Order: sequence, then C-alpha cells, then structure tokens
Amino acid sequence: MNITTTEHGDITVMAIEGRLDGQHAQTAEQAFLALAQEGKTRFVLDFTQMAYISSAGLRVVLVAAKKMKAVQGRLVCAGMNDQVRDVFEMSGFISILETAADREEAAAMLQG
Repeated sequence: MNITTTEHGDITVMAIEGRLDGQHAQTAEQAFLALAQEGKTRFVLDFTQMAYISSAGLRVVLVAAKKMKAVQGRLVCAGMNDQVRDVFEMSGFISILETAADREEAAAMLQG
C-alpha cells in the first residue's frame, strides 16, 4: 500500500494505492488522523489505484468519516473500481458515505 497526500486549496486528497487490508489499515488510519489533527476538515479519499479493501480497510474509512462528522468536516470517497464498490455496497457503506466517480467530482462536491 502507498498513500499520497496532496492539497488543493482547503481540500486534502489522500490517494491510496494497492491493498487497504489488515496489514496496512493501522498505517492508513494513523496517516488520516495525523492530517485531521493538523486541522484538515475536507477530505477526498481517492481509491482510483486501490486494488482491494478488506473489512479492516472499511473500518479505517468509517473512523475517518466519524472523525469528520465530529468536527463538522466532510469526506468523499472517490474513484472506486467495481470490486471496491462491491465491498462498499455489500457492507452498506455506499448508503452512509458520500461517493464520487473521481477526485474532480469529489472536490466539486466539497466546494459546493
């Protein structure tokens, strides 16, 4: 797994590449929480290059979403491939999280 973080104005994009599974979940969660600790409140989780997400990975996304809700921030998940989207749909996350086709659409949602 590789995480790349970029800033676009007041929007933070975390691009996650590879597998977000039990082996990598803690690293991803710590990376997100460190950014939130800096006061970041608008996030795009870009899954364009993510090959796989496990239940441990879903937990990271849920922790991130709850953290943003607690600080009146926003989080949008973007760029899901079919396999990742299937996991989100089966878990019910697709109905409780904001999603976008790509990071540009997600950024537009956060600016609106």
